[in-house]
Amino acid sequence: MGKLNGSVAVVTGGTAGIGLATAKRFAEEGATVFLTGRRQAELDAAVKLVGHGATGVQGDVAKLEDLDKLYAVVKEKAGRVDVLFAAAASGGFVALETITEEDYDSTFGTNVKGLIFTVQKALPLFTDGGSIILSSSVVGSKGIPSWSVYSATKAAVRSFARTWTTDLKERKIRVNAISAGPTDTPGLTALSRDAEHDKQLKAYMVGMIPLGRLGSADEIAKAAVFLASSDSSFIAGTELFVDGGVAAV
Repeated sequence: MGKLNGSVAVVTGGTAGIGLATAKRFAEEGATVFLTGRRQAELDAAVKLVGHGATGVQGDVAKLEDLDKLYAVVKEKAGRVDVLFAAAASGGFVALETITEEDYDSTFGTNVKGLIFTVQKALPLFTDGGSIILSSSVVGSKGIPSWSVYSATKAAVRSFARTWTTDLKERKIRVNAISAGPTDTPGLTALSRDAEHDKQLKAYMVGMIPLGRLGSADEIAKAAVFLASSDSSFIAGTELFVDGGVAAV
């Protein structure tokens, strides 16, 4: 029997990287999975990879009407939510001198506004005693050059894990954040200008990591399964670093 057998799980940003790896892990552990993505073709491919009867709902978490559509589908097909992994995020390297209003609006729109309403709109369907997992990042605690806007959004995410734990304590809903370190995903590769820059960027990141390598999306997904399951039943409001030691040393 899987650790999430019989659970209903929602994963936003589930078409690639950490979100997709987590959706797969949740399904393999017995959950009925609903996943979201902005592009239909990528979403369809992700649903096939996840398997186990997963359902894809196209949408952008920064658009409240898309979140309403997501939870309408969940309500119709499953009637409740037991686990939510809010993994949808955006951002990139932007030097302080070149930050634009568009950079700010886009990154905060997805990573902060989108996350707030992803959680808020799930609550009417949420099972008391369920688990909400927020996707933060080690950069929320580190001063990485040219990463200030994205880092600020992830610091906000970590704060939400604390405050929402107290907001939801009467319902015994556990809220925790996973702060991933540098992880080998398509999103990381997309930050690079070309193959040589990609090689240099990843070498730089590996140099920061005591374990001497990038993480894998599946390693983050395993941590998400832990926080989603009863294995973490006395853990709430915490930030779990899955980062090869970056934040600790």
